[in-house]
Amino acid sequence: MIPASAHRLSVIHRAVKDLSPFRTVILRVAKNPRISPLLLLALACHPAPAQPPAISGQSIYSLTAQLLAAAPKRYNGSPGHLAAENFLKAHFKPEAAKGDLITDEFTATTPIGPQTMRNYIVRYPGKRDGIIVLASHYETNYPLRDTNFVGANDGACTSALLIEIGAYLRAHPPQGYSVWLVFDDGEEAVANPPYDPNQWSDSNSLYGTRHLAAKWYSDGTLQRIKAFLLADMIGDKNLNILEEEQSTPWLRALLKQAAANTHHSAYVFQTEGSEEDDHLPFLKRGVPSLDIIDVDYGPHTSATPDGYHHTAQDTLDKISPQSLQISADLFLELIHLINQR
Repeated sequence: MIPASAHRLSVIHRAVKDLSPFRTVILRVAKNPRISPLLLLALACHPAPAQPPAISGQSIYSLTAQLLAAAPKRYNGSPGHLAAENFLKAHFKPEAAKGDLITDEFTATTPIGPQTMRNYIVRYPGKRDGIIVLASHYETNYPLRDTNFVGANDGACTSALLIEIGAYLRAHPPQGYSVWLVFDDGEEAVANPPYDPNQWSDSNSLYGTRHLAAKWYSDGTLQRIKAFLLADMIGDKNLNILEEEQSTPWLRALLKQAAANTHHSAYVFQTEGSEEDDHLPFLKRGVPSLDIIDVDYGPHTSATPDGYHHTAQDTLDKISPQSLQISADLFLELIHLINQR
């Protein structure tokens, strides 16, 4: 016959198993015959306290609202564009003091003449030789400058996402590869109103990343980049991240793994397709690149065949803290997984 004390511990072992972070403590207490088995079972079944996320989706959402208030229209050459630049720089004063906030100014040749544009690079040095780049464009569509287009999902929320990732990296410096944040300019086509999707072309788009990829190719930086991860339109309330078919296959597989690891698989790769986006200049120069984008944004009607994209309806109420939380979780997990390769 099994002694009562041994039977008691056996029951507690089975009940506790891995359900509680207090497993060791509970099992030690279980050896005391004066402790009620009911109390032990209650302790064993008590859920572990929820751990706060490394980056808060609500914080990203609030920061998006602040950016939209400071610079609702951010098309090149406008007061709002300058306000957006100042907004970005204000959040990276500690990095600027260390020389790790870089302004990459250049002149772009556009269909309406030369325009001065600026990319911003924020560097977080790691302990391994190599760089993971996280990027988002921050400007709004130039041909839409006479409308109420503010790009809450298209540029604003992903800029806020990178700012919050920067705050996290400031407190938790990279232990693997260095992480560089790129706020790129001139992603959108440049033309006079009215807006026409056909204004976009290989030569009239992606000005910032085309310039930066060429510059980093010339100075040797490109050889050190292990992955280029692009954030675009991933604050959508109904999040559905596209499996972008031009993106590097192993990075697509890693995003799928990151989604599984963070319990976000339902929001990733439900659809597939190809997108012309800021990852292409890096991809074409041989850098492993991944476009993390949700292109199915809002209802498609005769009035808005492309949903809310490039319309005045791309406003704060169309994005959500939950989607921004998912996006932050995915980016941090991707950094982790890339470092594990």
